[in-house]
Amino acid sequence: MLKYKLLKGWLWSISIWPFPVLYAISDFLCFFVSKFYRTKVVRENLRTAFPEKTEKELKEIEKKFYHQLCDNFIEDIKMLSMSKEEMMRRMTFSGLDEAKKRHDAGQSLHFLYLSHFGNWEWISSINYYTQPWCTSGQVYHPLRNDEMDELFCHLRGQYGGVNIKMKETFRRILQLRKEGKNYVIGFISDQQPKWSSIHHFVPFLNHDTAVFIGAEHIARKVDAFMMYGRMSRPKRGYYHLEIIPMEDHPASVPENTLTDRYFQLLEEDIRKHPEMWLWTHKRWSRTKEEWLRRQNELANEGKTAE
Repeated sequence: MLKYKLLKGWLWSISIWPFPVLYAISDFLCFFVSKFYRTKVVRENLRTAFPEKTEKELKEIEKKFYHQLCDNFIEDIKMLSMSKEEMMRRMTFSGLDEAKKRHDAGQSLHFLYLSHFGNWEWISSINYYTQPWCTSGQVYHPLRNDEMDELFCHLRGQYGGVNIKMKETFRRILQLRKEGKNYVIGFISDQQPKWSSIHHFVPFLNHDTAVFIGAEHIARKVDAFMMYGRMSRPKRGYYHLEIIPMEDHPASVPENTLTDRYFQLLEEDIRKHPEMWLWTHKRWSRTKEEWLRRQNELANEGKTAE
């Protein structure tokens, strides 16, 4: 608790500085971060995702990406002291009227597909726009560092939304529905699942990509209105999320249809602005070939046991 209070207090003392000063710090950090922070992973991801691009083009994307990454870091710290008025001026939304229509028609749950694109942390301020007819929530994966995990839970929850641990998603959503409340719940679904959680692959950025299907799977069970969040950055320090309707009743379409569509939409966005996606993770370390080999081994072990 003491470590968390010290960390939060120190970061708050930085967050009160004006944006021009903070972005100067971001530029300074970028000079160093771009030299050592997961550069091999970033370059390999870019090279395999865009084999048609030249080295010069890839280098330019890499440079812009590290600027975006450092801006995200600074902007997240700024959340500690930003007023409601400033946040609503810098993070705007459109398309929520579609969710409101479903709400008025009696549909209480609305799922929003999101990704590590632009500044995804600022999206938690959506609660400013959905009140009083609806409360927002976000599914998250707890961080290994307890202090950082508590800090980001505070940042995400300070606007009135609820934080839902990934492992507790289905149970919590059933609980929220039982309470009779209306929610818009964000799912950041572009991460790489563990081997035991892989059930589906999609063609994505020149790879057969293992993907999470949880958002669609739960939506089919609770009849949630499905949407996609398309983020743009009009200028530095300003973001906009366009909310695009996907499906009123997920169970009415074939399984994995919405998951596939989500990754199609995300790839369109990444190809337009590749610097805005998070390239530092080993997104394609679990291949379809290796997954099939493991599945065959498990099947053979089952036959042997019989």
